[in-house]
Amino acid sequence: MTVTTSYMTPPELAEMLRVPAATLSKWRHEGTGPTYIRIGKHVRYAEAEVERWLSERSANPTGLRAAR
Repeated sequence: MTVTTSYMTPPELAEMLRVPAATLSKWRHEGTGPTYIRIGKHVRYAEAEVERWLSERSANPTGLRAAR
């Protein structure tokens, strides 16, 4: 079995998002952050899930301008 998904650690994701690692911890506790997995005591974020989570929060996901 080959795993092709890339995973990020909380510090890596925090750096990418430019938020404190504590914010990711808070989001995990609240259930509002990106989907994560636990491997033993370690938390990991699949890059594809992070991208999906970000696109769901995009203010304008289609790239179209709103009509005025």
